[in-house]
Amino acid sequence: MLANFAGASFVQHITMKVVISGGTGFLGDPLAWTWAEEGHDVRVLTRSLPPGQAQHESGTGRPGITRVGWHPDGTAGSIGRELEGAAVVVNLAGEPLADGRWSTARKQALHDSRILSTRSLVAALAETQQPPATFISGSAVGYYGDRGNEPLTENSPPGDDFLAQLCVEWEAEALRAAHPGRRVVLLRTGLALERSGGVLGKMIRPFRFFAGGPLGSGRQYMPWVHRHDWVEMVRWLADTPDVCGPVNVTAPHPVTNAEFAHSLGRALHRPALVPAPRFAMTMVLGEMAGAVLAGQRALPDRAQSAGYHFRYPEIDIAFRGIFGD
Repeated sequence: MLANFAGASFVQHITMKVVISGGTGFLGDPLAWTWAEEGHDVRVLTRSLPPGQAQHESGTGRPGITRVGWHPDGTAGSIGRELEGAAVVVNLAGEPLADGRWSTARKQALHDSRILSTRSLVAALAETQQPPATFISGSAVGYYGDRGNEPLTENSPPGDDFLAQLCVEWEAEALRAAHPGRRVVLLRTGLALERSGGVLGKMIRPFRFFAGGPLGSGRQYMPWVHRHDWVEMVRWLADTPDVCGPVNVTAPHPVTNAEFAHSLGRALHRPALVPAPRFAMTMVLGEMAGAVLAGQRALPDRAQSAGYHFRYPEIDIAFRGIFGD
């Protein structure tokens, strides 16, 4: 009988437990579903349920996705039991940056939603008896501030504007989770692109009406990444124990805003001739206009050095994948 199995290869499927905060958003949702479709046990922390209440997501099979209520107020609360035995925790919680003008109250909400949720997870990690070996926490390329055409790697210093300082504080909270036997990875994410939403969904609208074009001078660099590569890089980071600390989750070929606009116009078969001047954007967006017009020529140095290969390394390739042309 044993001879009949000579030369056969077997792959043992190992189910792992994954916990994701912010797992219902533009990035977290496809990440959760990708892991669930591979048969992993995915727990999504959500504020839409009362703390401690669990609800299995229909259609995801077993173990699939289970949504668990939490109240991220900076304390561990009751989520420690969800972290027990997890292989990886991914922290993506935070109010969307582009939903409204940056009033004083809005800036406080952007701050608290990131800092308190991260603080809650770190506190809960400290209480676990079977702690996860990997904590992956969100950040953004806004960490670098407005840097013109300067190439930026993970070793570049931070900027000094509101978003940069928010990222600095956010990352500092996450790094408190570092512990012997546990690594912390910081996702300095660029502009994630996919047709179904996010920043691209808002950029498309003026092009539909033949009114698209560069923003501001158009010379500022846009560090972008296709959402597929974002999801796959996070999954790769979870499986690559040698990588820790900040990682630029951006495509290897950033483009200027003008190049981005012209490439988007080609993909949509529309011109890209109508610029949005800085003063007009400031009138509409207020302080947030500064972040939109800031340039970061961020490069994924750490990921590429460790062997990550992009499916969509260039903007025209990404738009062909998104729009199907």
